[in-house]
Amino acid sequence: MAVLLLTACESPKELGVVPYPQYAQTTSKTVELPSTVTFSTNLAKSDMNDLLAYLPDFAIPMKLVNKNPFVTIEITDATDNPIAAEGYNLTVSKQGVNIQASSAAGAFYGLQTLAQLARNGKELPVTTIKDEPRFPYRGLHLDVSRHFFNTDYVKKQIDLVATYKINRLHWHLTDGAGWRLEIPGYPRLTEFAAWRKAANLQDWGKYDHRFCEKNEEGAYGGYYTEADVREVLEYARLRHVTVIPEIEMPGHSGEVLAAYPQLSCTGKPYTSGEVCIGNEETFKFFEDVLDEVIRLFPSRYIHIGGDEASRRHWKTCPKCQKRMKEEGLKDESELQSYMIARIEKYLNDKGREIIGWDEILDGGLAPNATVMSWRGTEGGIAAARMGHYAIMTPTAPLYLDYYQSRDTQNEPLAIGGYNPVDMVYNFNPIPESLTEEQAKFILGTQANIWTEYITTPEHLEYMILPRLAALSEVQWDQVENKSYDRFLDNIGHILAIYDVMGLNYAK
Repeated sequence: MAVLLLTACESPKELGVVPYPQYAQTTSKTVELPSTVTFSTNLAKSDMNDLLAYLPDFAIPMKLVNKNPFVTIEITDATDNPIAAEGYNLTVSKQGVNIQASSAAGAFYGLQTLAQLARNGKELPVTTIKDEPRFPYRGLHLDVSRHFFNTDYVKKQIDLVATYKINRLHWHLTDGAGWRLEIPGYPRLTEFAAWRKAANLQDWGKYDHRFCEKNEEGAYGGYYTEADVREVLEYARLRHVTVIPEIEMPGHSGEVLAAYPQLSCTGKPYTSGEVCIGNEETFKFFEDVLDEVIRLFPSRYIHIGGDEASRRHWKTCPKCQKRMKEEGLKDESELQSYMIARIEKYLNDKGREIIGWDEILDGGLAPNATVMSWRGTEGGIAAARMGHYAIMTPTAPLYLDYYQSRDTQNEPLAIGGYNPVDMVYNFNPIPESLTEEQAKFILGTQANIWTEYITTPEHLEYMILPRLAALSEVQWDQVENKSYDRFLDNIGHILAIYDVMGLNYAK
């Protein structure tokens, strides 16, 4: 990522910063950028160490000095003119650069803006910026179940989102197409349920969607060890990105049942994608998995899925029906809610909170759950009106595995749909139907990328870029500060950056 932000070619009056700052006053004057940029800071020792660990990957070579710095990074607690938690003030003058923030995250975002201001690595525009995000939750979802991406590529995604001041990576680690996290005591999850004979899900159909042994000839797949996870998490932490793990339940669990068929209603593999909620062993399994997730991941939130569960087997399963009778549940929707609420209590007791897809509203919402609204914005609206937090991730326009052009003949294979960059840019996560008080429960927004038909890093990049740049202004900018015309004027600069990085993007 180090060279990504050093190729700005716009005129001095154009900032070329994405997402665009809330307030910016610039001039045609410029300041020469030293070959090695010296800096000083009053960051706390631990934050200073984190910054020094990150700087070798920063776009601009920087060196810490005790006096006469070109860049001053100042953490301030001013009460008369406070700076928001992730906000920053940045001033470029003939004397150099001053970045003020109230947190290490704000200082980091100030540095990202500074890198984008750099023109050919040689000069900066004389500028005054005051900036802060609209939403606290700014996310990108990455599905590694349907296609496995190694740690190096996950870190590349973290670099990309950090550049755009996106602060959450939703890591979709488990699904019916493959289990990707090593769990002590459950070796078949990674020796068997992480491997198949085809990369593309269409081709996997030729093998009846069966898994294979890790060492079998032609096995495709992979998983993350504890060391892999810790490497990714530390990389993300230094870039102020929180990684939110997802463990799917009760549906999308075909890979679990292939490895441990006793957790299904039938007791047989490949007969269902839903676990048996009437079986106590099911809860023992997920509690063991979540204990490991808690041990590895520091994030307050853990995503527990909850979407697209078929209730067909629960209707005829003696164990599930017995559970419903004992718990006084009137239907299978309430049976699913029983499981979600029980898992939530387990996680709440350990100091964690759950996020679930909006189906967790069906049958009654767990007491402290946050809803991720994907089937439109209705789920998020319902949650906010109930006093629950919500994150807007509607398929239209925020599913980035949808086509970007109507000319699908000349586009890479996509799952369908049509979400062009202008639709992404013009999305407003807070519907007009919400009152001002209800709107406070919308934490933010996230784009989702699913990888049924994405089997290479280049294909993934094509689907994300440049829509990720458009998303960042949805997440960061106030509505009145957005301008699609300004974004289009800046698109040449954005694409030039991708060219230098060797990224594959939609033209």
